[in-house]
Amino acid sequence: MLSRVAERIYWLGRYLERAENTARLLTVYSTLLLDLPRGAKIGWHTLVEITGSRAGFDEKYQDTDERSVIRFLLSDTGNYCSILSSLALARENARTTREIIPSEAWEQINNLYLFAKENASKGVARGPRHQLLNQIIAHCQQIAGLFAGTMSHNSGYNFIRIARSLERADMTTRIVDVGSVTLLPGLRQGGKSSEQIEPFENMIWMAVLNSLSAYQMYRQHVLDRVNGGDVVTFLMQDRQFPRSVVHSLAKLESCLQSLPNNGAALAEVSSTQALAVEADIPLLVQNGLLEYIDELQIHIAGIHARITDTWFLPVVSGQQQSA
Repeated sequence: MLSRVAERIYWLGRYLERAENTARLLTVYSTLLLDLPRGAKIGWHTLVEITGSRAGFDEKYQDTDERSVIRFLLSDTGNYCSILSSLALARENARTTREIIPSEAWEQINNLYLFAKENASKGVARGPRHQLLNQIIAHCQQIAGLFAGTMSHNSGYNFIRIARSLERADMTTRIVDVGSVTLLPGLRQGGKSSEQIEPFENMIWMAVLNSLSAYQMYRQHVLDRVNGGDVVTFLMQDRQFPRSVVHSLAKLESCLQSLPNNGAALAEVSSTQALAVEADIPLLVQNGLLEYIDELQIHIAGIHARITDTWFLPVVSGQQQSA
Protein backbone atom coordinates (compact mmCIF):
# COMPACT_ATOMS: atom_id res chain seq x y z
CA MET A 1 0.00 0.00 0.00
CA LEU A 2 1.28 3.46 -0.92
CA SER A 3 2.14 5.75 1.99
CA ARG A 4 -0.23 8.47 0.83
CA VAL A 5 -3.10 5.98 0.61
CA ALA A 6 -2.36 4.60 4.06
CA GLU A 7 -2.31 8.11 5.50
CA ARG A 8 -5.63 9.05 3.93
CA ILE A 9 -7.25 5.92 5.31
CA TYR A 10 -5.74 6.67 8.72
CA TRP A 11 -7.14 10.19 8.75
CA LEU A 12 -10.48 8.95 7.48
CA GLY A 13 -10.71 6.82 10.62
CA ARG A 14 -9.63 9.65 12.92
CA TYR A 15 -12.03 12.21 11.48
CA LEU A 16 -15.02 9.87 11.70
CA GLU A 17 -14.21 9.03 15.32
CA ARG A 18 -13.66 12.72 16.09
CA ALA A 19 -17.05 13.68 14.64
CA GLU A 20 -18.78 11.00 16.70
CA ASN A 21 -16.99 11.96 19.92
CA THR A 22 -17.75 15.65 19.46
CA ALA A 23 -21.42 14.81 18.89
CA ARG A 24 -21.40 12.80 22.12
CA LEU A 25 -19.97 15.73 24.07
CA LEU A 26 -22.57 18.16 22.76
CA THR A 27 -25.37 15.69 23.50
CA VAL A 28 -24.35 15.26 27.12
CA TYR A 29 -23.98 18.98 27.71
CA SER A 30 -27.40 19.61 26.24
CA THR A 31 -28.88 16.91 28.48
CA LEU A 32 -27.28 18.48 31.55
CA LEU A 33 -29.28 21.62 30.91
CA LEU A 34 -32.42 19.66 31.73
CA ASP A 35 -31.03 17.75 34.72
CA LEU A 36 -29.30 20.44 36.74
CA PRO A 37 -31.16 22.56 39.30
CA ARG A 38 -32.47 25.99 38.44
CA GLY A 39 -29.72 28.59 38.58
CA ALA A 40 -26.83 26.17 38.03
CA LYS A 41 -24.70 27.19 35.07
CA ILE A 42 -22.74 24.96 32.73
CA GLY A 43 -19.21 26.03 31.84
CA TRP A 44 -19.56 25.87 28.06
CA HIS A 45 -15.95 27.00 27.69
CA THR A 46 -14.93 23.54 28.90
CA LEU A 47 -16.13 22.00 25.64
CA VAL A 48 -13.78 24.22 23.67
CA GLU A 49 -10.90 23.32 25.99
CA ILE A 50 -11.62 19.59 25.64
CA THR A 51 -11.12 19.84 21.87
CA GLY A 52 -7.96 21.90 22.26
CA SER A 53 -9.29 24.72 20.08
CA ARG A 54 -9.58 27.61 22.53
CA ALA A 55 -7.27 29.88 20.51
CA GLY A 56 -9.35 29.44 17.36
CA PHE A 57 -12.55 30.06 19.30
CA ASP A 58 -11.25 33.26 20.90
CA GLU A 59 -10.34 34.67 17.49
CA LYS A 60 -13.94 34.46 16.28
CA TYR A 61 -16.19 34.70 19.34
CA GLN A 62 -16.27 37.11 22.26
CA ASP A 63 -18.48 35.12 24.64
CA THR A 64 -18.27 31.43 25.55
CA ASP A 65 -22.03 31.07 25.77
CA GLU A 66 -24.06 28.07 24.68
CA ARG A 67 -24.97 29.39 21.24
CA SER A 68 -21.42 30.36 20.29
CA VAL A 69 -19.86 27.11 21.49
CA ILE A 70 -22.48 24.95 19.78
CA ARG A 71 -22.02 26.79 16.49
CA PHE A 72 -18.23 26.59 16.77
CA LEU A 73 -18.15 22.84 17.50
CA LEU A 74 -21.03 21.78 15.28
CA SER A 75 -21.07 23.80 12.09
CA ASP A 76 -18.13 26.23 11.97
CA THR A 77 -16.13 25.19 8.90
CA GLY A 78 -13.26 27.40 10.05
CA ASN A 79 -12.79 25.11 13.05
CA TYR A 80 -11.09 21.87 12.00
CA CYS A 81 -12.44 20.19 15.16
CA SER A 82 -16.10 20.93 14.37
CA ILE A 83 -18.36 18.07 13.42
CA LEU A 84 -19.00 19.46 9.95
CA SER A 85 -15.28 20.02 9.28
CA SER A 86 -14.41 16.52 10.51
CA LEU A 87 -17.06 14.98 8.26
CA ALA A 88 -15.91 17.07 5.28
CA LEU A 89 -12.32 15.90 5.78
CA ALA A 90 -13.46 12.30 6.28
CA ARG A 91 -15.45 12.55 3.04
CA GLU A 92 -12.47 13.90 1.12
CA ASN A 93 -10.18 11.15 2.40
CA ALA A 94 -12.83 8.55 1.55
CA ARG A 95 -13.28 10.00 -1.93
CA THR A 96 -9.57 9.71 -2.69
CA THR A 97 -9.39 6.10 -1.41
CA ARG A 98 -12.55 4.74 -3.02
CA GLU A 99 -10.56 1.93 -4.63
CA ILE A 100 -9.56 0.70 -1.16
CA ILE A 101 -12.66 1.06 1.02
CA PRO A 102 -16.04 -0.63 0.36
CA SER A 103 -18.33 1.34 -1.94
CA GLU A 104 -21.12 1.11 0.64
CA ALA A 105 -18.91 2.86 3.20
CA TRP A 106 -18.09 5.67 0.77
CA GLU A 107 -21.80 6.16 0.04
CA GLN A 108 -22.64 6.30 3.74
CA ILE A 109 -19.84 8.79 4.48
CA ASN A 110 -20.94 10.99 1.61
CA ASN A 111 -24.57 10.85 2.71
CA LEU A 112 -23.63 11.63 6.31
CA TYR A 113 -21.67 14.69 5.29
CA LEU A 114 -24.51 15.98 3.10
CA PHE A 115 -27.02 15.33 5.89
CA ALA A 116 -24.89 17.17 8.46
CA LYS A 117 -24.27 20.08 6.08
CA GLU A 118 -27.97 20.47 5.37
CA ASN A 119 -29.08 20.23 9.01
CA ALA A 120 -26.17 21.66 11.01
CA SER A 121 -27.83 25.04 11.46
CA LYS A 122 -30.75 23.37 13.23
CA GLY A 123 -28.47 22.14 16.00
CA VAL A 124 -27.92 25.63 17.38
CA ALA A 125 -31.43 25.57 18.87
CA ARG A 126 -31.98 23.19 21.79
CA GLY A 127 -35.13 21.62 20.39
CA PRO A 128 -33.83 19.68 17.36
CA ARG A 129 -30.24 19.42 18.61
CA HIS A 130 -30.62 16.13 20.47
CA GLN A 131 -32.14 14.31 17.49
CA LEU A 132 -29.55 15.71 15.07
CA LEU A 133 -26.58 14.70 17.22
CA ASN A 134 -27.97 11.23 17.88
CA GLN A 135 -28.43 10.71 14.15
CA ILE A 136 -24.81 11.71 13.51
CA ILE A 137 -23.61 9.29 16.21
CA ALA A 138 -25.75 6.48 14.81
CA HIS A 139 -24.47 7.07 11.26
CA CYS A 140 -20.84 7.06 12.43
CA GLN A 141 -21.42 3.74 14.20
CA GLN A 142 -23.11 2.36 11.11
CA ILE A 143 -20.09 3.29 9.00
CA ALA A 144 -17.77 1.62 11.53
CA GLY A 145 -19.92 -1.50 11.26
CA LEU A 146 -19.70 -1.40 7.46
CA PHE A 147 -15.92 -1.29 7.63
CA ALA A 148 -15.84 -4.21 10.07
CA GLY A 149 -18.29 -6.31 8.08
CA THR A 150 -17.46 -5.57 4.45
CA MET A 151 -13.78 -4.56 4.27
CA SER A 152 -10.97 -7.09 4.08
CA HIS A 153 -9.10 -7.09 7.37
CA ASN A 154 -5.81 -6.18 5.75
CA SER A 155 -3.37 -3.30 6.24
CA GLY A 156 -5.93 -0.74 5.12
CA TYR A 157 -8.45 -1.87 7.70
CA ASN A 158 -5.74 -1.94 10.35
CA PHE A 159 -4.93 1.71 9.69
CA ILE A 160 -8.61 2.57 10.21
CA ARG A 161 -8.67 0.67 13.51
CA ILE A 162 -5.37 2.24 14.58
CA ALA A 163 -6.80 5.68 13.85
CA ARG A 164 -10.06 5.08 15.69
CA SER A 165 -8.31 3.59 18.72
CA LEU A 166 -5.84 6.47 18.97
CA GLU A 167 -8.53 9.13 18.56
CA ARG A 168 -10.73 7.34 21.10
CA ALA A 169 -7.97 7.13 23.70
CA ASP A 170 -7.16 10.79 23.20
CA MET A 171 -10.78 11.93 23.58
CA THR A 172 -11.32 9.80 26.68
CA THR A 173 -8.38 11.45 28.40
CA ARG A 174 -9.72 14.87 27.42
CA ILE A 175 -13.15 14.10 28.83
CA VAL A 176 -11.70 12.74 32.06
CA ASP A 177 -9.40 15.76 32.32
CA VAL A 178 -12.29 18.17 32.74
CA GLY A 179 -14.92 15.82 34.09
CA SER A 180 -14.89 17.23 37.58
CA VAL A 181 -16.79 20.25 38.87
CA THR A 182 -15.00 22.43 36.34
CA LEU A 183 -18.14 21.77 34.31
CA LEU A 184 -20.02 23.78 36.92
CA PRO A 185 -17.68 26.61 37.87
CA GLY A 186 -20.39 28.40 39.81
CA LEU A 187 -21.27 25.58 42.22
CA ARG A 188 -18.31 25.83 44.54
CA GLN A 189 -18.43 29.60 44.42
CA GLY A 190 -22.07 29.67 45.51
CA GLY A 191 -21.43 29.05 49.19
CA LYS A 192 -22.74 25.48 49.12
CA SER A 193 -21.43 22.86 51.55
CA SER A 194 -19.73 19.65 50.43
CA GLU A 195 -22.93 17.73 51.24
CA GLN A 196 -24.90 20.06 48.98
CA ILE A 197 -22.36 19.89 46.16
CA GLU A 198 -21.91 16.09 46.18
CA PRO A 199 -25.17 15.21 44.33
CA PHE A 200 -24.27 17.64 41.58
CA GLU A 201 -20.75 16.24 41.31
CA ASN A 202 -22.22 12.75 40.97
CA MET A 203 -24.51 14.07 38.24
CA ILE A 204 -21.48 15.44 36.39
CA TRP A 205 -19.66 12.12 36.59
CA MET A 206 -22.77 10.38 35.28
CA ALA A 207 -22.69 12.82 32.36
CA VAL A 208 -19.04 11.92 31.75
CA LEU A 209 -19.98 8.24 31.62
CA ASN A 210 -22.93 8.92 29.32
CA SER A 211 -20.74 10.93 26.94
CA LEU A 212 -18.83 7.71 26.29
CA SER A 213 -21.89 5.41 26.44
CA ALA A 214 -20.23 3.94 29.52
CA TYR A 215 -22.86 4.31 32.25
CA GLN A 216 -24.47 0.86 31.94
CA MET A 217 -21.14 -0.96 31.70
CA TYR A 218 -19.82 1.03 34.66
CA ARG A 219 -22.80 0.00 36.78
CA GLN A 220 -22.17 -3.64 35.92
CA HIS A 221 -18.53 -3.46 36.99
CA VAL A 222 -18.67 -1.00 39.91
CA LEU A 223 -21.17 -1.93 42.62
CA ASP A 224 -21.17 1.45 44.28
CA ARG A 225 -22.59 4.93 43.76
CA VAL A 226 -21.17 6.98 40.94
CA ASN A 227 -18.09 8.82 42.18
CA GLY A 228 -15.08 10.49 40.62
CA GLY A 229 -12.43 7.96 41.67
CA ASP A 230 -14.29 4.92 40.34
CA VAL A 231 -15.40 6.68 37.14
CA VAL A 232 -11.86 7.77 36.26
CA THR A 233 -10.46 4.33 37.10
CA PHE A 234 -13.06 2.65 34.89
CA LEU A 235 -12.55 4.98 31.93
CA MET A 236 -8.79 4.86 32.18
CA GLN A 237 -7.97 1.29 33.18
CA ASP A 238 -10.85 -1.09 32.46
CA ARG A 239 -9.53 -3.67 30.01
CA GLN A 240 -12.92 -4.75 28.67
CA PHE A 241 -14.73 -1.49 28.00
CA PRO A 242 -13.96 -0.49 24.38
CA ARG A 243 -13.72 3.24 25.04
CA SER A 244 -11.35 3.04 28.00
CA VAL A 245 -7.80 4.25 27.49
CA VAL A 246 -6.20 0.88 28.33
CA HIS A 247 -8.52 -1.06 26.01
CA SER A 248 -7.97 1.41 23.16
CA LEU A 249 -4.20 1.14 23.56
CA ALA A 250 -4.39 -2.66 23.60
CA LYS A 251 -6.42 -2.64 20.38
CA LEU A 252 -3.94 -0.19 18.88
CA GLU A 253 -1.03 -2.44 19.83
CA SER A 254 -2.72 -5.46 18.29
CA CYS A 255 -3.22 -3.67 14.97
CA LEU A 256 0.34 -2.34 14.89
CA GLN A 257 1.79 -5.82 15.35
CA SER A 258 0.58 -6.84 11.89
CA LEU A 259 2.38 -3.96 10.16
CA PRO A 260 6.04 -3.94 9.05
CA ASN A 261 8.70 -1.74 10.67
CA ASN A 262 6.55 -1.35 13.75
CA GLY A 263 9.30 -1.21 16.40
CA ALA A 264 9.24 2.53 17.17
CA ALA A 265 5.44 2.75 17.27
CA LEU A 266 5.10 -0.35 19.47
CA ALA A 267 7.71 0.99 21.88
CA GLU A 268 5.77 4.24 22.24
CA VAL A 269 2.52 2.34 22.78
CA SER A 270 4.19 0.14 25.41
CA SER A 271 5.40 3.13 27.43
CA THR A 272 1.96 4.75 27.18
CA GLN A 273 0.29 1.55 28.36
CA ALA A 274 2.61 1.38 31.35
CA LEU A 275 1.75 4.96 32.27
CA ALA A 276 -1.98 4.21 32.06
CA VAL A 277 -1.97 0.82 33.81
CA GLU A 278 0.38 1.63 36.68
CA ALA A 279 -1.29 4.88 37.71
CA ASP A 280 -2.84 5.05 41.18
CA ILE A 281 -6.04 6.70 39.98
CA PRO A 282 -7.76 7.28 43.39
CA LEU A 283 -4.63 9.00 44.67
CA LEU A 284 -4.38 11.12 41.53
CA VAL A 285 -8.03 12.15 41.81
CA GLN A 286 -7.37 13.26 45.39
CA ASN A 287 -4.16 15.18 44.64
CA GLY A 288 -4.89 16.52 41.17
CA LEU A 289 -5.24 14.72 37.86
CA LEU A 290 -4.17 17.50 35.51
CA GLU A 291 -0.42 16.85 35.33
CA TYR A 292 -0.91 13.11 34.87
CA ILE A 293 -3.45 13.56 32.06
CA ASP A 294 -1.16 16.06 30.36
CA GLU A 295 1.69 13.55 30.43
CA LEU A 296 -0.56 10.82 29.07
CA GLN A 297 -1.74 13.03 26.22
CA ILE A 298 1.87 13.81 25.32
CA HIS A 299 2.51 10.06 25.05
CA ILE A 300 -0.59 9.60 22.87
CA ALA A 301 0.64 12.39 20.59
CA GLY A 302 3.98 10.58 20.53
CA ILE A 303 2.27 7.45 19.19
CA HIS A 304 0.80 9.52 16.36
CA ALA A 305 4.25 10.96 15.63
CA ARG A 306 5.83 7.49 15.45
CA ILE A 307 3.07 6.28 13.12
CA THR A 308 3.56 9.31 10.88
CA ASP A 309 7.34 8.97 10.81
CA THR A 310 7.20 5.25 10.02
CA TRP A 311 4.47 4.87 7.42
CA PHE A 312 3.47 8.25 5.98
CA LEU A 313 5.25 10.59 3.62
CA PRO A 314 6.40 13.70 5.55
CA VAL A 315 5.29 16.13 2.83
CA VAL A 316 1.79 14.70 2.67
CA SER A 317 1.61 14.41 6.45
CA GLY A 318 2.15 18.13 6.84
CA GLN A 319 -1.07 18.78 4.92
CA GLN A 320 -3.19 17.04 7.53
CA GLN A 321 -4.20 18.28 10.96
CA SER A 322 -1.94 17.13 13.76
CA ALA A 323 -3.17 14.94 16.59
